[in-house]
Amino acid sequence: MKFHVIVGRGATASKTALLLAEDGERVRMISRTGGGPDHPLVEKVAADATDADRLTELAEGADTLFTTAAPPYHAWPEQFPILTTSLLTAVKRTGVAYVMLGNLYAYGPVDGPITPGFPLAATGRKGRVRARAWEEAAASGVKVTEVRAGQFYGAGAFSVFSLMVQGPVLEGRLALVPQELDVPHSYSGIGDAARTLVAASRNEQAYGRAWHVPTSTLSVRELAGRLAGLAGAPEPRMEKMTERDLTLLAFTEPFWAEMHEVITKPGHPFVIDFSETEKILGVSATSVDDVLREVI
Repeated sequence: MKFHVIVGRGATASKTALLLAEDGERVRMISRTGGGPDHPLVEKVAADATDADRLTELAEGADTLFTTAAPPYHAWPEQFPILTTSLLTAVKRTGVAYVMLGNLYAYGPVDGPITPGFPLAATGRKGRVRARAWEEAAASGVKVTEVRAGQFYGAGAFSVFSLMVQGPVLEGRLALVPQELDVPHSYSGIGDAARTLVAASRNEQAYGRAWHVPTSTLSVRELAGRLAGLAGAPEPRMEKMTERDLTLLAFTEPFWAEMHEVITKPGHPFVIDFSETEKILGVSATSVDDVLREVI
């Protein structure tokens, strides 16, 4: 029986664990709280993944170590390097295959469609920390691949759409959004991210490079409209938050200050190319309506 370790307990980690367990493979999920889905083949362990010795102990004998974990959003520059160093140390010590869940911040502001071969040219704090995590792992000599997702949506997602659009739309309230409302944007379903992680882990061609999670590309206003239509909610009311709004909110909560870096340029689409994922890993995007029905 194959044995895998997943660091993290969020929606993508849980979906990944269930996909593996439903295939008869044993999974150990590691998080500070010891959370995760209930399944006979899923073991949930409360541990600090920044403790390299403890993580090494928990990863001994595993076939694959998946990481979906991240520190609090505003603490990425300080805490992400500590976490990724611990993860890479455990991978080196155990010889386990390493599958990282990343995002698109490392590319910086570019003209799309973005392929996995684009240079990691981000200059912002969060983008550079993501880029360094991959660059260090790729240069370390371990067996590693990274799966990069667009903005998440779907049941259990934690993103601008899920936090700031989903609730107000379903409740008929005004949604204030730190994002361009009418330009194309690539969204990754939680289930598609999990399926891409599993597919990459099982394909020898996947290692040594990055892959894009299949996405659906539409504007946030269009996505909100689809959600409202399926739920029988009123037509969405939406307004774009200004730089001033974010600056003022940053005095109340550090999360808001971090949004300045990731807002796309006015009128600038953010679209990715995932054709290699479809062709080589065999994963395609779930239809938008199917993802939103799970949310509802």
